[in-house]
Amino acid sequence: MKVTVIIPTLNEAADIARAVSSAKRTAEVIVADGGSRDSTREIASGLGATVIETPRGRGLQMDEAAKLAKGDVLLFLHADTMLPEGWFKEIERALVDPGTIAGAFGLRIGSTHPWFRVVEAVVRLRYRALGVIYGDQAIFARKDEFFKAGGFRKLPLMEDVDCVKRLRGLGRVRLLKGSVVTSPRRWEAGGMVGNTLKNGLILALYMAGVPPERLYDRYYGRQ
Repeated sequence: MKVTVIIPTLNEAADIARAVSSAKRTAEVIVADGGSRDSTREIASGLGATVIETPRGRGLQMDEAAKLAKGDVLLFLHADTMLPEGWFKEIERALVDPGTIAGAFGLRIGSTHPWFRVVEAVVRLRYRALGVIYGDQAIFARKDEFFKAGGFRKLPLMEDVDCVKRLRGLGRVRLLKGSVVTSPRRWEAGGMVGNTLKNGLILALYMAGVPPERLYDRYYGRQ
């Protein structure tokens, strides 16, 4: 099994080294950069990652990188997130089952603040109740099945939830035991409670049928 780890970036100089380093020993790493004005590309390249430049948009960036991947399994990693020790073996064991075509890891937030234990519990409950997986959980998929499902459809937001939903129509999607560690920066910047509620609202609107393009405007305050 060969895995290609794909990391979409935009001005991620502060975090990209940790993300690349957590993956590069056992995988091809492609960084798909959407126009960074800092040293993101130089840092990633210096660590041995293949760096490509694409138009901005996380779904589009990841779709473009997937076309170049040499691996038969694709793993999509956020730039502020680190894979756990033993991640490759966990995926390998999961994919021994031919019916399993995709999956993700649990989520741990890199902070000791008690509120983040609540967020982590919500993530687990969300998965059990709705089967929802977000991109910060390092989604992986067999490459052939990923393309068969239509990839991320170049969506600007909710591309992760949308893709996992389509993958479930093709086979089993598993949540692995290990957990990635993601930065608390989004919650700290947007307010811990406020950011959590905002994410819940966006998910509810998406499940109610609001197009991702409209959700993008709402999420980033453009309307």
